[in-house]
Amino acid sequence: MKTIGIVTSGGDAPGMNAAIRAVTRIANSRNIGVIGFEKGWEGVLTNKHRHLTARSVGGIIQLGGTILHTSRSLDFKKDDCLQQAADNLNTLGVEGLVVIGGDGSFRAALDLSKKSKALMVGIPATIDNDVYGTDETIGFDTAVNTAVAEIDKIRDTAISHERIFIVEVMGRKRGFLAVTVGLTIGAEVILVPEDKCKMDHVVSIVKENARKGKKAGIIVAAEGCGNVSEIAKEIEEKTGSEVRLSILGYAQRGGSPTARSRLLASLFAEKAVDLLCQGKGNTVVVLQNGVVAYTELETACCGTKPLDPNLMKLAETLAT
Repeated sequence: MKTIGIVTSGGDAPGMNAAIRAVTRIANSRNIGVIGFEKGWEGVLTNKHRHLTARSVGGIIQLGGTILHTSRSLDFKKDDCLQQAADNLNTLGVEGLVVIGGDGSFRAALDLSKKSKALMVGIPATIDNDVYGTDETIGFDTAVNTAVAEIDKIRDTAISHERIFIVEVMGRKRGFLAVTVGLTIGAEVILVPEDKCKMDHVVSIVKENARKGKKAGIIVAAEGCGNVSEIAKEIEEKTGSEVRLSILGYAQRGGSPTARSRLLASLFAEKAVDLLCQGKGNTVVVLQNGVVAYTELETACCGTKPLDPNLMKLAETLAT
């Protein structure tokens, strides 16, 4: 293999730059050239790219975001656009493409693989941690730590004013971030998209805590669990407690990646280059029971990663 490409697609995640750096340097060490496509799939479609070297990726391991930039391209779903992207890869001599992103990025890679001879290898990087087949994704640990640091500060205010705070974290469709954050900050209630919000249950917890003398509290809610403003209003009306809402927003996607996110990026990158050198395309690098392995790209795209119910039960037990 002489040339591989890198694309970062979808939502950015802390550690993407660490992955770009590692893929580039590992490939260069094996005399493989590296091309970085800019602005996600849009760059592959428009052939906007740059050559990456060990020196050009220096000083980026600690940076959040992605130096290649990213976007979501609706055009990439069109058959003629996929063919154009495949032609561009062929013209540039790209024999393998490393796709750094989440499940949406991998579905696009799977579609492209049907048009292109280039081998596709995915590196899971998303703060949602929802890629099927891997226990953890690049950026998840960083997002958790970012949210935990902010909520710890919010709890100080909650205790001082004896208020209930609902803190919304990211997670439009999945609650992995909310569960891990909620458990690690000691949330009284965790709300996730996978389990419809039962207001009577939430209200009963708040009332029972007040009866015990626990007037302050934190409710962690994934953004996909419902209208948090309405939830806050209903809790206030039915319990008499002061309820405030705090939305953490895009801060969770930015910032310097943690050591854990950087480590995963480096390990995943090494495996990705290994797979390409072995001719194993249409794969996704994964972490399973502490071991870096790989799964089929189609499997990662079609499967649904289950939320661990044991974490929810543990959070409920610890919140009493």
